[in-house]
This record gives sequence, C-alpha cells and structure tokens, in this order.
Amino acid sequence: MSSKDPKVFFITPPFTQLNTPYPATAYLKGFLNTRNISSFQADLGLEVILQLFSAKGLQQLFAQIENSGKKLNENGQRMLRLKQSYIRTIDPVISFLHDKNPTLAHVIAEQNYLPEASRFQQVSDLEWAFGSMGVRDKARHLATLYLEDISDLIIDAVDPHFGFSRYAERLGRSASSFQELHEALNTPLTYIDELLVEVLAKKIAAEKPDLVAITAPFPGNLYSALRCGQWIKKHHPAIKVAFGGGYANTELRSLQEPRVFEFVDFITLDDGETPLLNLLEHLKGSRELKDLKRTFCLVEGKVTYLNGSKDADVKQKDVGIPDYSDLPLDKYLSVIEIANPMHRLWSDGRWNKLTLAHGCYWGKCTFCDISLSYIKDYEATTAPMLVDRIEAMIAQTGNNGFHFVDEAAPPALMRDVAIEIIRRGLTVVWWTNIRFEKSFTKDLCQLLVRSGCIAVSGGLEVASDRLLELIDKGVTVSQVAQVADHFTQAGILVHAYLMYGFPTQTAQETVDSLEVVRQLVENGVMHSGFWHQFALTAHSPVGLNPDAYQIQILNPEPGRFANNDLEHADPTGTDHAKFSEGLKKSLFNYMHGIGLDMPLQEWFDFKIPRTQIPKNYISRILTQKEDTFPKPTAKIVWLGPTPCKVKKALLFSLGREEVELEVPEKLGIWLTNALPALSLGTEKTGTFAEFQAAYSDAGLGNFDNFWEGEIADELREMGLLVI
Repeated sequence: MSSKDPKVFFITPPFTQLNTPYPATAYLKGFLNTRNISSFQADLGLEVILQLFSAKGLQQLFAQIENSGKKLNENGQRMLRLKQSYIRTIDPVISFLHDKNPTLAHVIAEQNYLPEASRFQQVSDLEWAFGSMGVRDKARHLATLYLEDISDLIIDAVDPHFGFSRYAERLGRSASSFQELHEALNTPLTYIDELLVEVLAKKIAAEKPDLVAITAPFPGNLYSALRCGQWIKKHHPAIKVAFGGGYANTELRSLQEPRVFEFVDFITLDDGETPLLNLLEHLKGSRELKDLKRTFCLVEGKVTYLNGSKDADVKQKDVGIPDYSDLPLDKYLSVIEIANPMHRLWSDGRWNKLTLAHGCYWGKCTFCDISLSYIKDYEATTAPMLVDRIEAMIAQTGNNGFHFVDEAAPPALMRDVAIEIIRRGLTVVWWTNIRFEKSFTKDLCQLLVRSGCIAVSGGLEVASDRLLELIDKGVTVSQVAQVADHFTQAGILVHAYLMYGFPTQTAQETVDSLEVVRQLVENGVMHSGFWHQFALTAHSPVGLNPDAYQIQILNPEPGRFANNDLEHADPTGTDHAKFSEGLKKSLFNYMHGIGLDMPLQEWFDFKIPRTQIPKNYISRILTQKEDTFPKPTAKIVWLGPTPCKVKKALLFSLGREEVELEVPEKLGIWLTNALPALSLGTEKTGTFAEFQAAYSDAGLGNFDNFWEGEIADELREMGLLVI
C-alpha cells in the first residue's frame, strides 16, 4: 500500500436504532479528524430501512412475496389484499416520521388513513394512553404500529431474521461454536441481505476506501456485519476489513475460530482509537504486524492476538469531537412507544450521544463486566471541554438533545457540566444513566433540571438490601427511594433497571422486590422500569468466582468463538424464569396507574409467598426528615433573577410570576448584593462557608436561624441552591 494514509470507511451494519445514529463511527471519525486522516461513515441499517420502507420498496416486497408462492398466515393474507393502501401511504408516513409532514397527523390520528393489521388490535387496549397524548404523538404511535405490521409481514414471508433494532440476533447471541452462523453466512443472500449489499456496493464504489471498519455493538449486528465483510472480500479483495465494537469487546476476547477471518481481516478490542491508528500505520507500511494493539488476525492459518504496540490509549481530552457528518440526520425516524416512558426516549427524538467519562467510577457491581477495560479504566474530562463538545455538536447537527451514554455518570461531573451549560446560556435537553448516590440532593437535582435534564435511569436491581450488598451496589432501598424522590420533585423522569434471579435470590425476595417497586410507583418516585432476568457473564466477578456466590457453572469448556454468557445452577432451587411474566405484566400496569391496589398474587398463575414488606415501607422512608444543613465546602449558586427593592420587600421577576418577599431592610439590602454575586454569570462559584461568613460579617444576626427560616426557604424555591 502507498505511503499516504489509507482512506477509512466506517459502517454501522443493520440494525441498531431508527431515530438516531449509533455513535461509535462518529467518535472514531471525530478522532481521525484530529490527525487529519480522511474518513467516511454510513449507517447501513437506516439506508436499508429507507429503501425498503418506500413505495418502490414495498412494490418490490409485495411482488417478491407473491412470486414466492409462500403460504401466508391470516394476517399476512390480509396485508397482501391491502397492498395498494400500503404502497400509497408509505412515503407520506415516512415523511411524517421525518418530522417533515406534520399535518398528516390529523388524518392518521383519526384511524381512517392507515391500513391496519394485527398490531392495531392493541389500540383498543391503549385508548387510556391516548387521553394524555397530543394528536402528533398519537399519530406517531399509530404510524409505529403500521411499520411494525409491515415488519411482521417481512418476518413471516421473506426473512425470519428481520427486526428494526435486531437482525438475526439469535445467531449472534453468545455462541461458543461458529458453526450455525457460518452455515447461515454460506446460504444464498436473504431478501434483506440483497438490499444491504446493494446499498453497500454503491457506497464502496463512491468512496473507494482502503479500509472498511465495521462496528457491531450488539449481537443483532453480528450477522449483517459479517455479510458486509463477506461481500467486500469477494468483490473488492484489495480492501481490508476491520471489525470491532461492543460485541467483540464482550464476546470475542478468547477467539480461536479461524473461519471468522473468511469475512474480516482484523478484529480489535476495547477503545478503538489507538488500535485503529496502529492498523492504518501497518497498512501504509510503517508498522510491523506484531506491533498492532489489541488486534486479532490470521497468521499462517492460526488466529493470533497481536498486542506488541507500545502506544498508550488516547486520553479523553484528545479523542476529539464526535463527527456526525456524512450521516443523513434528517432521515432518521421518530417512532413512539407508549408502553414504557423511558423506552419512548430511546425511540423518539434526535439525540446526540456523548460520553461524560470513560468507564465506571464505581466499578464494583458483581453482575457487571467490571474486569473489562471499557468499564474498569475510569477517566473523566473537564466540564468546559465537555460543553465545548456539546456546543460544537449542536452547531454541526442542529439538534440540542443529548443522551450521555455513560455506564453511570459521575455526580460531581454532572454538576459541573450543568453549571457550565447554565453559565453559557445554552439550551440543552439531556438524559443519562446514574447510580442512586446520596450526592443527588434536592438542590443538585434542581440544578440538573435547570440545565436541561429530563430523565435519569439507574439500577435498583433487586430491591433487597441483602442482595444489594451481595451485588456490591453501594446503595440501599431506602437511599434509592430518597434519591428518586429528589429527582421526581425536580420534575425529572426516573427509570429503574430491575433484576430477578441473582444467585441465592429466593422466591420471597423476588416477591418483596415487586412490592417495593409497587410502592415506589404508588408514591410517585418511579415512573418507568424494566425487569430482566440475571444473566451470568464470563467477565463479571460472579462469573470469575462462582464459588463465592454459591453457584455452579454448567457450560462446557469455552468454545472457539464467542465466550461470555454462562449457564449456571442456583442452589436455592428457585425457578426464577416462572416469575418473568408476572413481574413484567404487573410493572406494565403499574407504570400506567393500573392495579396498584391489587394483591401481588393476582399477577401470577402459581402460588407465591405473601410479601413481608410493610404497606407503608416507602412512604415512611419518604417522610423521614433529612439533614439539610450543608457542608462548608459545598458550592452555593443563585439561579433566580436579580431582585429589585420595593418598599419593605424584594421583588423577583420569575418566568411565570412576580414574587414579593418581605424582608427586614438591612437583610434586603444585603441580599440585593449577595444574590447576584452567586449567579453563574460570575467567574467564581462561592462556597457555603463564604456565604455564611458574609452574612455574619454584615451583622445580620444568627445565620442558622436565617437558613432554617421562611425567607431562606422561599429563596431556595426560587433558585438558591447548595450543590
């Protein structure tokens, strides 16, 4: 290869998300920009969807089905009879989901425009939800059902692997043997595969890359990633193919299967910046193969792990700004799911994805892959640098929505980022993952919401203090309830990740966890949640030391391909799987205010233990008086307006109202000077100790009486926050 830098083509294979790009390629493109290396990116999943879900695409789809002679189920037959309605409506609907045809909402919402198949049978059961939904939201939900109907037809008639966010996921799930996947990849292209390679062929012809770098974040991307590599290697053998992403990082760390390299040339692990740079140097002839970093390849027919590079990983401050250019940001689809408020955020809206810090600052949860680099190697960056990136991404994408994709966002950094957003006068809407830390006080949550925070998700997991300790979560049920209350009081949506089936968990603990969840929802401190059964992974503390958790690994010796998910036996003998339907059904109803007064037994078709959690357990926690006197070193800020002195009062002009606060004259004079000095427009953020000292120096009397009195309470309501 020539001495010039190879041209890189980053691709995200089908299918990941419909509403917003997966950020991996944008991160790497942004990094290469810092090194003046040319690159291009494409979301092939989106492009295949847009080709398929078009008038021309549906004409071809229906022709394919009719010509196949396949016997359809009753639902499929109905859709075939309605094919002209689907062909006529698909382009306007897609335009509507691009937010380019908003007036169509009125006819969609009346339910006399879209052809309807089996998915619409749910609508009658969801009429209660539409009462709180506007016309556009209702229309988007109905349009989503319409797309899902077509998806069902595709699965039934042309490609059983199809899915909007998961393609051939079953084939990609931790398979110790590559055999089934290899056989599937050596069968003729499916209908979806043909669309994929058609899009890919055009991109390759236009860009003429030297290296194609494929990211596969999930099992549902693996099959199509390898299909892409297979086609490139067959039709453009001079182009090298690299493979990385979340799937490789968790599943392929002990790879020994040489047949994988029929489809790719290199597989890299963990942070991609340095491995990619090293690979580019190798391709242009300035680095030996042995000196690559965290890279698998085939050497003399044997899978070889190459890690001779002396180059360090790139620091967070040097990774650059994620670059979303090349991606058709106006073509992503805002679909809407109403069953789960947090899942709606995932599927609705345009979200720039950004990481506040690398890894997890806690890094102790025993069910988590904390032994892997992407979690254990924690590294933060500064708030000014992060907000610089936020501003740059808003300018580039035109979108001010951000999903901070951290494992758990650090509270102190969230605070500093919020301060910087407010200080710069930016309009940002954001959400992220958190731990239910004590650090999230009422005041901090108020600060976060002022900066644009709309939602947080965090792990309550097992809702049992014994199991939370076993997990090493570092929180208690009581703490979770109090912190969730702080968020909800500020107007921030709270989503809880919930787990059942952790080693040694009893049926009693599962039932008690459900009761805790019921009470959290009943008391309004949890809006959304999702139950998942405990999955044992090879890189977690439980997987690495099963004896300590009293379980037995049932897997045979690791295979030559993927190695992560582990089967295990739990000595408690509890059949965890049988709880699944009842847990999920109850939570679905709780989230919509239904069944909160029903006995827990009603959700299960087998006998369960009676809960041992008192009926007022969560309400009692929430009424406990918290210690509100701040630490001297805590920051104090004023987010309210500059007060005006009027007679014996201070006048505050708030966004919604004018508030007059009667204060003694001397205190009023002091506050008119002290509060503006605490605004975030000032260069330095003061401390609580400095504020207290200034009060005392002004000769205003006992500070404790002031801070715990009505005037200070009113000021705190208007934006005097100790953070």
